[in-house]
Formats: sequence, C-alpha cells, structure tokens
Amino acid sequence: MTITPRQPPLQFAFRLKRALGGRGGWGGFALQLLFAAALVWVAYEIVANVRANLETQRITSGFGFLRNTAGFDVSQSLIPYTGSDTYTRVFLVGLLNTILVSVISILIATVIGFMVALGRLSPNWLVSRVAGGYVELIRNLPLLFHLLFWYLAVLQALPAPRQSIALFGSYLNNRGLVIPRPIPEPGLLAFMVALVVGIAAALGLRHYARRLLFEKGRAILVWPYVLALVIGLPLLSTLMFGAPFVLEVPVLKGFNFAGGSRVIPELVALTVALSTYTASYIAEIVRAGILSVHKGQMEAGMSLGLYRGSVLRLIVVPQAMRVILPPLTNQYLNVAKNSTLAVAIGYPDLFSVFAGTTLSQTGQAIEILAITMGVYLMLSLITSAIMSFYGWRLGRSLGP
Repeated sequence: MTITPRQPPLQFAFRLKRALGGRGGWGGFALQLLFAAALVWVAYEIVANVRANLETQRITSGFGFLRNTAGFDVSQSLIPYTGSDTYTRVFLVGLLNTILVSVISILIATVIGFMVALGRLSPNWLVSRVAGGYVELIRNLPLLFHLLFWYLAVLQALPAPRQSIALFGSYLNNRGLVIPRPIPEPGLLAFMVALVVGIAAALGLRHYARRLLFEKGRAILVWPYVLALVIGLPLLSTLMFGAPFVLEVPVLKGFNFAGGSRVIPELVALTVALSTYTASYIAEIVRAGILSVHKGQMEAGMSLGLYRGSVLRLIVVPQAMRVILPPLTNQYLNVAKNSTLAVAIGYPDLFSVFAGTTLSQTGQAIEILAITMGVYLMLSLITSAIMSFYGWRLGRSLGP
C-alpha cells in the first residue's frame, strides 16, 4: 500500500482498513483473538492469585458457611430471627430491611419531590422561594451529613422512655417510636378482600372517567364514588364479619414500654435522610420536565376554563413524564445503593449485617461480596424493568 501525504483523510482511512483486513478480514480477526487471549490470561492470574491467598490464610472457599449458626442478634427483623439461626437467615433479614427502607424512601421522596417542584414553579413568590431554598440547602450537603444530623442531633436528643412524647397513642423517645400493634382477628380476610376490590374498582372508575374526558370531553366527579368504594366496602365487611384486628396499646413498665411495635431510630433517621436528600434531586428533575413542555400547553388549557392544577395534572405532567422518567429512574437506583450508608448509624441492612458482621466472622470475603453485588444488581435491574414498563405504558397512552 502506497500512502502519500496528499491523500484525503477518508481515503487514507479506507486504505488502512483494507490493508488490515477490514471488518471481517484476517487482521481484524487476529486483533480480536489477541484481545480475548489477554482477557483469559488476566482472569487466570486473578483466580490463581485468589486461590493462593486463600490457601495461605487457610480459608475454605464455597457457600457452605451459609448453613452455620450466626450467633449474633439483629435489632430489627421483619421475619422471626434469633442468634441461633443460620447466616442464610441473616441474609434474608438484611435483604428485607434494605427493601423496606428503599421502598419507603422512594415513595416519600417522590411525593416530596413533586410537591417541591410544583412549589418552585408556583406564581406565589413566598412558596417559590421556600421551595428553592429547600433544594439548594438539601442537595448541596452530603448524604452522610443528613444521616448523622437526623440520628445524632434530632433522634438521640429526644427524652428517655419515661419522659416520652405522646402522639395519639404512640410514644416517641430516644429508643424509637412505639406504636400500637394490630392483632389479626377472624374478619381480617374479608376486610382485605373488600379493600382490594374497592381499590381495583376505584382505579377502573378513574380510568373510565379519564377516557370519557379525553374522548368525549365529558367530566364526571369520581371522588365520592372512590371514597365509597375504598372506605365503604371495607366498613361494610367489618359490620358483617367483625373487626379485622384489634390494637395492642403499648404500656410503660419500668424503664421501657411493653406491648405494641417499636420503630427503631436508625430506621427513622435513614428513611428521613434518604427521602429528603433524594427529593431535592427529584424536584429539579420534575421541574426541568415540566419546563420542557411548551408554555402554550398551559395557556391553551387555562383558556378552556381549566384550573392551573387540572392543567398540570391532565396536560402538562403527562407530557413531561417522557423527560422525567430516565433521570427519575436513576434516582430510584441511587436510593437502594445509598442505603448502604446505614452502616454509619447501625441500621441492620444487607450491607451492614451480611457484608459487615457476617464477613468479619466467617472471612468468606469473595462469596459474601459476590452475593451482595448480585443482590444490589438484581434490585437495580428490577427497578429499571418496572420503570421501563411504566414508560412503555405511558408512551402507548400518549401516542407518538
């Protein structure tokens, strides 16, 4: 191949590609084979190095340790657990605690984020400035600072159990929030069935009302029927089959409360910190999405006699969701990953009790880290799949 300095750049690149064999030639195949061999060699060296280190430290590899007794207690467990249970049980306890705080934080952060975004876009000067101050203050401080602030400066400064703050049958102190615990009764099944039927019927009625509004321009008032379905049906089942549960009210005995359920302060601090911090980012995402919709949409809706709230809910926000969903999904993924900071305050999430305590006791670093990595990857993929499905449904309803 003869190359002269005067050859155009595209012609030079084409001749060079043809000289190396092109996309399917021997040159390209040789480069790919060389790259694959390098990857295999690196993987072999890593495995050999790990095996040598394990043999030196006399650590047995494998997942058999999951059947061994854990020997330590956990401060919060959604399933029955004692120190005599296995490490598999510890894993399930930590996983459920992580899912619990992630789901609650996502729901609260979404509500706060949308409210703050609408507040920043409000024509009211005071509301707009307060919402803007919230965003600028919260998102410019590290999440760990929020976590330590709520845990050390707020919750740990609360009074002792004997001087608890009474809140409608619940008691708040530095050991957490003690609330009445529901005890199931025979009428619980009928109550749950009535509640599910009422919610499903309410959603169907709402869908019918929106379809009627967009196709025929007829607006019907649905909230009285929704209240009747969601509240009336469960109340009717209670009158027919009895109360679904009774409340076990906590009682102060000695230096602590007996009965009821206790929400540990670590859960409260982590939930509040994650929710408020994530909400500041969601607020900016929602505000940017709303501003991406042409202002003529708002003017056209108000010219039809709709209120500002109705225009936002029915016209602007549905169109803005196409812009909002991708970065919103990213924030949801961050919530589950940021929950690992729970180790700073002792909340027993998956990272704390499994990748922390279990790892220090067993020394099975590779296995435990692989399981932990797989769990967080699975949670992220499930969250992404749910949001992708919602975006697909939204795209079908809005059209091209």
